[in-house]
Amino acid sequence: MSLTLTLTGTGGAQGVPAYGCDCAACRRARQHEAYRRRPCSGVIKFNHAVTLLDAGLHDLAERWPAGFFEQFLLTHYHMDHVQGLFPLRWGVGATIPVYGPPDEQGCDDLFKHPGILDFSHTVEPFVVFDLQGLQVTPLPLNHSKLTFGYLLESAHSRVAWLSDTAGLPDKTLKFLLNNRPQAIVIDCSHEPRPDAPRNHCDLNTVIALNEVIGCPRVILTHISHQFDVWMMDNPLPDGIEAGYDGMVLVLD
Repeated sequence: MSLTLTLTGTGGAQGVPAYGCDCAACRRARQHEAYRRRPCSGVIKFNHAVTLLDAGLHDLAERWPAGFFEQFLLTHYHMDHVQGLFPLRWGVGATIPVYGPPDEQGCDDLFKHPGILDFSHTVEPFVVFDLQGLQVTPLPLNHSKLTFGYLLESAHSRVAWLSDTAGLPDKTLKFLLNNRPQAIVIDCSHEPRPDAPRNHCDLNTVIALNEVIGCPRVILTHISHQFDVWMMDNPLPDGIEAGYDGMVLVLD
């Protein structure tokens, strides 16, 4: 059974186009739907089960009707990764499991008024758990709120989702070196910068990380409009590509 990962959003909290911005990337995105970037998110399909990876899209309920997916897998509880849960929780019907880090605060009143969402499925760093036959390993990331990336693994496939993060903790980097994925989807909000950003990767950071990991395919996500402007005039290194909304990875 193939493991399929679809990138449903590849932007940061501001999105592309950014409100009020008239840069070349934002003008292009307003003119051509293909260049828009919605909140960073994905859809995992394995063994006929569907998992929504983060929930930052405003139109979750319209995109995926009741019964279409089994659960949510959250990286963290920043608003641009969970805002789609707020109206969904007041839906009717079966409870929807939400897997994610053990953040006691969560986001606003989600935990206090969960509705049909079940937030009891907290996960722990490097402790593998099963989603309908898919093996998932939470990986600690460097962010301003408790955040996990995930290694998604089947019998023949291995892909890492690493957003939001500024570099990687040593233990996570070592784990990925010892469990090298076929593809990495990683936060890269910024063009190359002389000093490493504090909360999200720049391209120099991603390049340095993969010099250690040695993954053959690195896909950038959580991309800002400033980085899009940079990429309009500069090529990416071999083996590194910019993700886009609707991009599909099929790992056999």
